[in-house]
Amino acid sequence: MKKMRSTLTLMAGVAAVAVSAAMVNAGEMGKYPPLAPLGEPPIPLDNKQSDAKVELGKILFWDPRIGGDASTACVTCHEPDQGWAFGDSLSRGYPGTVHWRNSQSVINTAYLGQLFWAGSAASLEKQAPSAAKGAVAGNGENDVMETRMAFIPEYRVRFKEVFGTEYPLIGDAWAAIAAFERTLIVNDTPVDKYLAGDKSALSEEQVAGMELFNGKAGCIQCHNGAQATDENYYNLGVPPAERWEEDGLAQVTFRYELYAKGVTQEMYRKLKDDPGLYFRTKEADHMGKFRTPPLRYTAYTAPYMHNGSFWDLREVVEFYNAGGGENDFTDGTMAATKSDLIKPLGLTDEEMDQLVAFLEAFSGDELRVDPPELPPYEALASE
Repeated sequence: MKKMRSTLTLMAGVAAVAVSAAMVNAGEMGKYPPLAPLGEPPIPLDNKQSDAKVELGKILFWDPRIGGDASTACVTCHEPDQGWAFGDSLSRGYPGTVHWRNSQSVINTAYLGQLFWAGSAASLEKQAPSAAKGAVAGNGENDVMETRMAFIPEYRVRFKEVFGTEYPLIGDAWAAIAAFERTLIVNDTPVDKYLAGDKSALSEEQVAGMELFNGKAGCIQCHNGAQATDENYYNLGVPPAERWEEDGLAQVTFRYELYAKGVTQEMYRKLKDDPGLYFRTKEADHMGKFRTPPLRYTAYTAPYMHNGSFWDLREVVEFYNAGGGENDFTDGTMAATKSDLIKPLGLTDEEMDQLVAFLEAFSGDELRVDPPELPPYEALASE
C-alpha cells in the first residue's frame, strides 16, 4: 500500500512538472507577438507605387551601370535562383574585393524597419545606395552613375515619365529600385495558409514543429510576428568566418572594414571576428550582435547567419540545440555579450526534424521573375 502511495505521489509529481512546463511555455508565448499571416507590404507616402516606376526599378536592379565600374548590379549579389541572395558564405564584392558578410535575401524586405545585418538602413530607399556606393560592394559615385543613365535614351524617357525630370537623377533611381523590391513578396506560404485558418496546409510533422517553435525550442522569443523576426540584436556565439583564416582577399576586406568603421587601435590589432552592431553604436555591449533575420523564404537562402556559417537548416537547429557556440564576444576577451536566451534545448533527433520541417513551411514556392533587357547607350546629340 505504501509503495502504491509512493508511486501515485511520483506520478502526480511528474504530472505537476508537465503541467508546470506547459504553463511556462504558454506564459512565454504570451510575452511575444505570435506568428501571423503576412499581409500586403506598407508603401511610403513619398514613394508611391506605379507600374511604370516598378518596371523602371526592375531594369535598374539588373543594370550594372548603377555602380562603380559598371560591373556590379543589385542582382549580382541578390540572384533570383539563389533565393534572391548569394549562395556563398560571404557575398560577392566590387571587382578586386570580397564582401565581409553573407548576402541577405531581398524577398519580403518591404516589411522590415531595419535592413542589413546591423540595421544600418531604415528603408529600401536607403538600402539601395548603401549597397551601390559602398567601397566593398558597388563603389559608385553619384555624378558618374547619373551621367551613364543620361547617355541611355530609354532611361531619359522612363525617368521623365515616372519622375518628371529632364535627365535621370540618382535619388530617383533608388526610389524606383525600392518600388520594384516592394513587389518581391511571398505571402502565400503553408505557414500563412495555416495561420489564416487552413489547418490542412501543414503536415502533422510541421504542426509538431510549430509547437516546438512556440514552446520547448523557444524560437518564438526572437522569431515572432508576421515576419518571424523581432528585429532586435543578439550574439548567438556564431564562430568567426572560416574564410578569414584561408582567404587573403577576405582577410583584407575584414581588416579594411575594421579600419573604415573606426574601431580603436587595440581592437584593430586584436579583433578576429565581426563586431556587428558595435560598428554603428560603439557600445561595448553591442559587440558581436546582429539583427534577428526573418525566417521567410529561408529554404532557398542558404548558407545562414551573418557569415554563412551553416549550410542547411538542420545545421542551424543543431547549433541552437547545443546552446550556440563561441566567438570573440562570448568569453570576455573583448566583451561577453552572448545572449542569455541561448542555452541547450534538449531536443531529440525527431524533434529537430519536426522543427526543420516547420521552418521549411515559411518559404512556399520560389519567386521567379524574367530578367529585363537592358537599354543601350547612345551619344547625346549636340545642341
